[in-house]
Amino acid sequence: MALIPNPDFDLFTLSEEHEMLRAAVRALAEDKIAPRAAEIDETGEFPWDVYEALRANGFHAIHIPEQFGGEGGDALAACLVIEEVARVCTSSSLIPAVNKLGTTPLIVGADDDLLGRYLPQVASGEAMFSYALSEREAGSDAAAMKTRAAAGDGGWVLNGQKSWITNAGISKYYTVMAVTDPSAGPRGISAFVVHHDDPGFSLGTPERKLGIHGSPTREILFEDCWIPADRIVGEPGTGFQTAMRTLDHTRVTIGAQALGIAQGALDAAVAYAKERKQFGKSIASFQGVQFLIADMAMKVETARALTYAAAARSERQDADLTFFGAAAKCYASDIAMEVTTDAVQVFGGAGYVRDHPVERYMRDAKITQIYEGTNQIQRMVMARQLLR
Repeated sequence: MALIPNPDFDLFTLSEEHEMLRAAVRALAEDKIAPRAAEIDETGEFPWDVYEALRANGFHAIHIPEQFGGEGGDALAACLVIEEVARVCTSSSLIPAVNKLGTTPLIVGADDDLLGRYLPQVASGEAMFSYALSEREAGSDAAAMKTRAAAGDGGWVLNGQKSWITNAGISKYYTVMAVTDPSAGPRGISAFVVHHDDPGFSLGTPERKLGIHGSPTREILFEDCWIPADRIVGEPGTGFQTAMRTLDHTRVTIGAQALGIAQGALDAAVAYAKERKQFGKSIASFQGVQFLIADMAMKVETARALTYAAAARSERQDADLTFFGAAAKCYASDIAMEVTTDAVQVFGGAGYVRDHPVERYMRDAKITQIYEGTNQIQRMVMARQLLR
């Protein structure tokens, strides 16, 4: 019998609005960001021109709800923006990714007053927002943090430090987790909004990193840093829960970032294989290269399906989001590392030098296996969800 097309079966088809968004972001990325990507990596300077281009088009923080002046983009829209920007420049993709990471604790845990004070500033582009959970001795074991917030004088006094803070020194605001009750374990941690100009707040030396050079990473330090009482996110003691709920959602966006890196490397490898000639013909005609590229593409599409499935669960706030958020981040970032490594192999010696972008993709891919929880931690998260 003949197969009959079923136009209503669109489980794995993006909506027209999402496809239009992807096309718009890709056009902007190729026009404004791709020509700057190598320079951004070389100089290590934050790309303010890219930020302005993203802001002018509403792509710098597409997730902010319309009631706070934002675009009201859903979880998949945020992933598409990050994916398409990361496809040409990972550093630039951290602009929308970190804005989402920094503000999601407010979205999931703050009252309307706090949301109304800060989200419109991010939506307009007036301010960026970073997230501060990890410390020197409390990375994977975030609950072991030492930063302390002591109540007093109608507010809180912060002392301590946070490590590996993305876009530190660029962001105007920081969501900071600190211990408010040392006797209560994770239930003694609270979340606060800290301003870049709060007395007692300072920045550490910029980190010298393998990749993502155009996104500054620094410690942030608190020395008797006084925070007004109305800047606590939710109730005291809910900060760790807020931090974990945040990561359930934002790990999906790291999956999207890794997916974009992998797609960019695949695109570059395919184009190079068609052009590069050896033994009198293009290397794309060699079965060994064909197998390599086929495997790369298969892995990218698998990562895409998982990441988009996780984005749908993030939007619906499904009960299994914790598993899918960890899975998308873990799988897509592992694939990004594999695909970028293989892309360098397709380029051969040319892939090992900075004349071509694949070595940058490879360096940038590594961090996606580490931040927002190492992939070893993601596997623990997934296993606990399955075995509980």
